[in-house]
Amino acid sequence: MRYLEISGLKSDGDLVPQDRELKNDIPLKRVGATGIINRDDTEGYYEETAAFLMTNSEPFEVEQSAVPDQEPSKRTGTVWTATAHVITGVIGAGVLSLAWSTAQLGWIAGPLSMIFFALITLFSTLILCECYLTPDPEKGPIRHPSLTGAVKFFLGEKRQKICALFVLESLYGTAVAYTITVTQSVSAIEKSNCYHKEGHDSSCGRIHRNMLMLIFGAVQIVVSQIPDFHNMAWLSVVAAVMSFTYAFIGMALGLAKVIGNGMVKGSISGVSANSGAEKSWLVFQGIADIAFAYPYSVILLEIQDTLKSPPSEDQTMKKASRISIVTTTIFYLCCGCFGYAAFGDKTPGNLLTGFGFYEPYWLVDFANACIILHLVGGYQIYSQVIFAMVERWFAAKYPDSTLGRNLELKLPLCSRLEFNIFRLVFRTAYVVSVTGIAMLFPYFNQVLGVLGALNFWSLGIYFPVEIYMVQKSIGAWTRKWVLLEAFSLVCLVISVMGLIGSVEGLIRAKFR
Repeated sequence: MRYLEISGLKSDGDLVPQDRELKNDIPLKRVGATGIINRDDTEGYYEETAAFLMTNSEPFEVEQSAVPDQEPSKRTGTVWTATAHVITGVIGAGVLSLAWSTAQLGWIAGPLSMIFFALITLFSTLILCECYLTPDPEKGPIRHPSLTGAVKFFLGEKRQKICALFVLESLYGTAVAYTITVTQSVSAIEKSNCYHKEGHDSSCGRIHRNMLMLIFGAVQIVVSQIPDFHNMAWLSVVAAVMSFTYAFIGMALGLAKVIGNGMVKGSISGVSANSGAEKSWLVFQGIADIAFAYPYSVILLEIQDTLKSPPSEDQTMKKASRISIVTTTIFYLCCGCFGYAAFGDKTPGNLLTGFGFYEPYWLVDFANACIILHLVGGYQIYSQVIFAMVERWFAAKYPDSTLGRNLELKLPLCSRLEFNIFRLVFRTAYVVSVTGIAMLFPYFNQVLGVLGALNFWSLGIYFPVEIYMVQKSIGAWTRKWVLLEAFSLVCLVISVMGLIGSVEGLIRAKFR
């Protein structure tokens, strides 16, 4: 470990003299934060090093633990790879609810809401891009390759723990949403085939919803035990292809139905309700569903950490964000508006499973099969982050426990099988809990709304804004500070409204 003296950064006086220059030193308190200082910014290499940075709150010691005897990783990403990562990360199950959201808001408020959330997301991502490198957003030299690491560095350990809690809630909640969505898609395939054979007016039998969830949970218990399943290169490729495929099919089917109807359905005020209060809840829930579909701040810094320079990672990521959000918004507008135009007040909550589309039945089946394939892998991509965190904690807390050790099991006619008791028990319990919650609240739009409302402001707005203000040394009650805090407050109000509407919808769906 060595220490690096940078203009504006001071050591704490405790260092060995040969590791620092004794000029203008001031005593600083070590409070610990994570970051990276790279040896050669042009080549983009990681290096084990440390430094000190004065922030608006507390000074931090920046430390990166490198793996011994391992070649440094080289960043090779471009604006196009970053754009692909963002679009792949954003477009998912949330796109299936946009037609329903547009139906709740109507022809004016629906499209405008999507554009509004796109602009908010663009602004928050652009300011977060400037916080990847510290103290200079283009030259660094300190890097922040994750949102939680950046929060710890700029805002301290307490808020880092809060951020981590929201990240874990987001990952866990996404697993619940994926379980619900896969169940709907399997059921939709069965009903699609039935309607094709028996006719659209037939009373087709239904597979029990809870049984489908139990089957999906059993599959995930097995898949979660496969070593490095989430790191397999083909997994992200399959997820990207599948997500684009079913989203395009949904959009195309909506457009085809509008053409077949010979008219555009819907109204300016959206779906009618029995009372003003009920309409308000539906509008709030529709807003929350749109909020679920947009933000990607959790993965932004990780994507930015893959980019080569020059040009600077800051400029490259900003360009990629602009391209991604414009592309995604156009795509979302098409999916939401074509779906609403096709079905009007009868727009289903999930565009591909609500059975507005009966034919061509094979295309409906194919789209739902794509959803299933995407979400089986996507479930693991999100859940493995939680698995890794808990298992690292257990290994550090109980280093001598036999529960955390890899054991070998010799089976007849098979090679030796390695297994870990804690991993087996914890991952199984995790999948069981996710499946249990999905069975308890199997409501697609309401669950997406709750997740969107919880994470939109916290992860998408609050932390990026607070980090940015520290990075730019924006003082309290200055003009910039007031504008940024007002922006954050407005987004908080929107999140609270969405959360109230979604929770009300969840309760109403559960007890009606």
